[in-house]
Amino acid sequence: MANFNKVLLLGNLTRDPQLSYLPSQTAVVDFGLAVTRTWTGQDGSKKDETCFVDCRAFGKQAETIQKYCQKGKQLLVEGRLKFDQWTGQDGSKHSKHRVVVESFQFVGAPGARQAAPSGKYEANNAPVDNEPGPQGFDDSGDEIPF
Repeated sequence: MANFNKVLLLGNLTRDPQLSYLPSQTAVVDFGLAVTRTWTGQDGSKKDETCFVDCRAFGKQAETIQKYCQKGKQLLVEGRLKFDQWTGQDGSKHSKHRVVVESFQFVGAPGARQAAPSGKYEANNAPVDNEPGPQGFDDSGDEIPF
């Protein structure tokens, strides 16, 4: 049986990214995303539902997110779900799902800290600006290919 674990989220940071380092000196950044779903109810009123998601990125991605993002900034995140479990100091068991970031893309105007670089950041930490689509299709043009 096949398995698939992929998450795509577009939301706003709920807090400034928190950068730390593992004992191996690998950078780790934790941040939260607020993803809001908006719809019109049967009575015609506009309704919102916000989902708050914890995210974690590693390496150069972590440093880039910490450098260019702050609370309120929009970010497109692609990653996978990871289930974490731990025991608290009082002996109580805790668990949560978290998104491990595999790639991300800045969305909207550059943040107040510095002008953010353009492009998409992949898991290998290299910026990819005009990545060709499937089978060499270049989607940078304005026309729809079909």
